[in-house]
Amino acid sequence: MAKMTLIKKGAEAELYRGRWQGFDVVFKRRIKKPYRNPDLDSYIRTSRTSLEAKLLSESRRLRVPTPIVYFVDIQNTEIIMSYIPGVPLKKMITDMDEDSIKRFFTTVGDSVGRLHKGGIVHGDLTTSNMIVKDGNMFFIDFGLGEHTLDLEARGVDIHLMRRTLESSHHEVSKIAYNSFISGYSQAMGDEIEEVLRRVSEIRRRGRYIEGER
Repeated sequence: MAKMTLIKKGAEAELYRGRWQGFDVVFKRRIKKPYRNPDLDSYIRTSRTSLEAKLLSESRRLRVPTPIVYFVDIQNTEIIMSYIPGVPLKKMITDMDEDSIKRFFTTVGDSVGRLHKGGIVHGDLTTSNMIVKDGNMFFIDFGLGEHTLDLEARGVDIHLMRRTLESSHHEVSKIAYNSFISGYSQAMGDEIEEVLRRVSEIRRRGRYIEGER
């Protein structure tokens, strides 16, 4: 096998870059958890691997750009997918002018709306999980995603996006979030009002908990 380079080590998985069948790829391998029952650990890792691969492929069918899944090794809990040679949106924002921020976040919102309308929530919707390549936005890391039309899950997705903007990109958070909602509404149509009410409710809950502390 060709040499692989570790590019990220997270709590749940390790990412390696390498070559596979002539393609420049990322190998995502879920890590064994020694503190878990072995059978339970195997079930969790295999089921999450299978689900993430499906979510990546189904997102592309919803016209939301993601890495291409080339191969899924369930036994070794590994996904082999295309490497996106771009830059995380998180690292680009500080150099963007207002028009660029509006354009990019309208696109992000539209893509998230397509996911939600199609019954998919991302689960970890942050600017670190969006890669920009040649002006196009790619969504990565669906490891916490799921198939659902649940209002709460949709609301949590958007709430996390807003919290990310406020904490990591405070100076432009209002412009970015308003543009995100504009794009989201284009995809969601009449369903947006109910979702946004739930987002507000989730936000109030968070403030109440922080106040109690």
